[in-house]
Amino acid sequence: MSLHDWSFFSSHHRWVGLANYDELIHDPRFWNALKNTAIYTGVVVPVQIALGLALAVALHGSGRVNTLFRSIYFFPVISALATMGIVWKFLLDPEIGILPHVLGAFGFSSNNFLQSTTWALPWVAVVGIWKNIGFPMVIFVAALQDMPASLLEAAAMDGAGSWTRFRRVTLPFLRPSMLFTSIILTIGSMQLFDLVYVMTSGGPLFHTDTLVTYIYEVGFQDFTPGYAAAISWVLFVIILLLSVFQLRLFRYDEVD
Repeated sequence: MSLHDWSFFSSHHRWVGLANYDELIHDPRFWNALKNTAIYTGVVVPVQIALGLALAVALHGSGRVNTLFRSIYFFPVISALATMGIVWKFLLDPEIGILPHVLGAFGFSSNNFLQSTTWALPWVAVVGIWKNIGFPMVIFVAALQDMPASLLEAAAMDGAGSWTRFRRVTLPFLRPSMLFTSIILTIGSMQLFDLVYVMTSGGPLFHTDTLVTYIYEVGFQDFTPGYAAAISWVLFVIILLLSVFQLRLFRYDEVD
């Protein structure tokens, strides 16, 4: 499809070779969407992993209070992303939303954050972090509960402090879980669509446009699916390269 001038309304598709890819290279909208996607992924994924790990360390016990808080943090994960986007859109509304008034009481501007070229993307990232923070938390909790207590006891007997035990014992044990969560969260962030579509529709002035929202626009609004397919192939290659990089970054052996 990406090598044709594809049409939804005809069975004849003109061959154009690499013309769609050449157009992509010279398309400022594509590069803007790629930049926004990269910024979102580069911020959201590390923060989700770091906060998820912190919550897992704090809540991996088997008590009822820990179970309750794990359920609370995990609830947004199983909620529809579009629904959560609508809820946050109302929360950030300058007229009826509670957050602009609360932030205004502390001296922050109460303007419409989602219509600000400065604040729209950061707030989308905040919602994305809040929405999925429970996913890495649950993965890390399961891994921590599976970790033999003898590892930490042996490190403590050797004189290792709490931070040394965490850095030298706990983190290496969590490496497979970090690999899994890192790849899954990165793929999800690179494919961001629902949240942006509901909260900002890619605005203001394309400042929250992502690769997938742009694919949707050129494919199903401008009816140029061949060009959309070319962008999709680029997105696939980027995700593949990032996944290979993460596989090497978190590479481990059973004897590590």
